[in-house]
Amino acid sequence: MNSLTRWLVPLLAILLLLLMVAWMAGVFDDVIEPGLQPPAVTATEEGVPVEEQEVELFEAVPASVEAKQATLISSRLLARIVKVHVRAGDPVEEGQLLVELEQGDLQSRVSQARANVQSVSARLTEAQQALTRAKTLRERGLLAQADLDKAQANHDTLVAGLDSAQQGLEEAQTALGYAQVRAPIQGRIVDRFAEPGDTVQPGTKLLSLYNPNSLRVEANVREALALSLKLGQKLNVTIPALNMELKAVIEELVPAGNPGSRSFLVKCRLEQGVDLLPGMYARLQVPAGEADILLVPAERVAHVGQLDLVWVAGQQGIERRYVRLGKAYPQGKVEVLSGLMPGEQVLSVPAQ
Repeated sequence: MNSLTRWLVPLLAILLLLLMVAWMAGVFDDVIEPGLQPPAVTATEEGVPVEEQEVELFEAVPASVEAKQATLISSRLLARIVKVHVRAGDPVEEGQLLVELEQGDLQSRVSQARANVQSVSARLTEAQQALTRAKTLRERGLLAQADLDKAQANHDTLVAGLDSAQQGLEEAQTALGYAQVRAPIQGRIVDRFAEPGDTVQPGTKLLSLYNPNSLRVEANVREALALSLKLGQKLNVTIPALNMELKAVIEELVPAGNPGSRSFLVKCRLEQGVDLLPGMYARLQVPAGEADILLVPAERVAHVGQLDLVWVAGQQGIERRYVRLGKAYPQGKVEVLSGLMPGEQVLSVPAQ
């Protein structure tokens, strides 16, 4: 009995293992007999011929959105910032007050210059009166010519002094105006580089500003394509981030190429700039010649996973072809890159 059990257990284990292997191999599944299923379409169905059409080709050139009117606002004085009225993203009008600088010493200079003008004016009034008396006395012969000349010279000196004092007052008032930094153009604040309490020097950056209505697209186009472009030519521009396509007009063609990339800088004015920001990525569609392409109705192409299939009426009956597709075109047509020849009849997709 022990000997029978010792042989029976291994045999059962081997049998169970064989059954598991057979099940995993699909022995117990229904097997489809080899052969081809009859097609769901008939050879009598009317096919659509593959069309050959000449189209204009475009090359998508990487570009960026830039502002034509962009400026850096800097200080013209050595002073401490008192207040900054704007932040990044704020819209501003031309002439709007943006930054206030400390102006106590500048106001003192204006007061001194104004007092100097008043002083010279008073002395000039006195000199004019003295000159008038000197001329009267000279006409009567009661004053020497030298004294008249002296009075005239004193008067002329004070006239020149008054002009210099007035120019000094204008200079002081102009410097006082620099303490209030105003927007040179209408636009939008990009960034601010200083805060209240900072001491700035002449030339220190305070703010950056651009005009949203002056946005354009700039692209480096390879020389083979750039040489065929003309001023005023309209091109299509795609903004991938906004899924938007806009029209652009070429307004500048830089007449010097980049020797490293063999490309020329092309600047195009955007006819619409809604929701665009400087620095956004764009693609400029540049004409790249013409080519003959094959078109078929998109509804007659079946998509199985990553494969594209069509059914063609051939000489020996219905054929199933694998094709490689390109871009979609209007009127429900799609480009066929390979797999078909011009004039072949494409049948409808068979029902599953």
